[in-house]
Amino acid sequence: MLGWYPGHMNKARRQIQEALPEIDVAVEVLDARLPYSSANPMLAGLTRHKPVLKILSRADLADPERTREWVAYFDSLPDTRALAVTTTNARELKRIPKLCHELAGQVRADRDVRVMVMGIPNVGKSTLINGLAGKAIAKTGNEPAVTKRQQKVRIAGRVALIDTPGVLWPKIEDQASAYRLAATGAIRDTAIDYVDVAVVTAGELARRYPEALKARYKLSELPPYAPNPQAEQVEADGPRRIDLLAVAGFDGHAILTEIASRRGGLRPGGEVDLHRGAEVLLHELRDGKLGRLTLETPADIPAPTEEEEPAAEATNNDGSGAHNSA
Repeated sequence: MLGWYPGHMNKARRQIQEALPEIDVAVEVLDARLPYSSANPMLAGLTRHKPVLKILSRADLADPERTREWVAYFDSLPDTRALAVTTTNARELKRIPKLCHELAGQVRADRDVRVMVMGIPNVGKSTLINGLAGKAIAKTGNEPAVTKRQQKVRIAGRVALIDTPGVLWPKIEDQASAYRLAATGAIRDTAIDYVDVAVVTAGELARRYPEALKARYKLSELPPYAPNPQAEQVEADGPRRIDLLAVAGFDGHAILTEIASRRGGLRPGGEVDLHRGAEVLLHELRDGKLGRLTLETPADIPAPTEEEEPAAEATNNDGSGAHNSA
């Protein structure tokens, strides 16, 4: 379980909640490589009475077949449409105002359709805003939480956009989602142990895209998972964790060791620098050098449990949340 809640994100949540009554359509920007994990359940709760347009950004980095599955899945949900785009492609972005009008339905002829753009940090939200505006309106960057305040901009097609700061939720309960977010850089590299992220990611890539992994790092074979006797040991008062490598079926540690030894991580005496291997794997994954990959499908969405609280109530009444990792 991963927990945080920076003050500016708590403020952004309040601003979103206050502005929503005047909004016609909510646009949530998701990373096309992980549309489930990059969706903020708190936003789902806040916008549950509004039509929603899901923008799957970075579609140029994602597996096209998996992206079609995700678009079909979102289109099947009530009051929801989905569009996969490359946020720097102006031609693709031209479809967004029309979709917003279709979702909004009838609005007064003397005003624009009011659209709020939301999403977690580092999913391409600000790049999307700039592309729709045709100029640099929102600050962009490859680090999470670049946008710090709401911004308003009018775009072609009679649409008024409100850009909001990227908002994370107080806890990531799904361990697999936490690692996927970390793998793509959606959360800071210091949030979870860097090598652990690469080990889990290597195992997942071996399961989903074995040929791409072998080709990129010239691996003749991928070692299958061998149960680690220490894997199930947790502190007496700690939660039991899923063995994600066992789920993947591949030994991510062995794969990362091989990558490190082949890409500058072999030290004198035969010692392998796993951190070097982690840097290579995660940076190249984020840069698209392993090809167009998607880290989850609609089938990976966990079934809801009776114990889950409504998403809108994910924070305390004062907007605070848990800050500590469990």
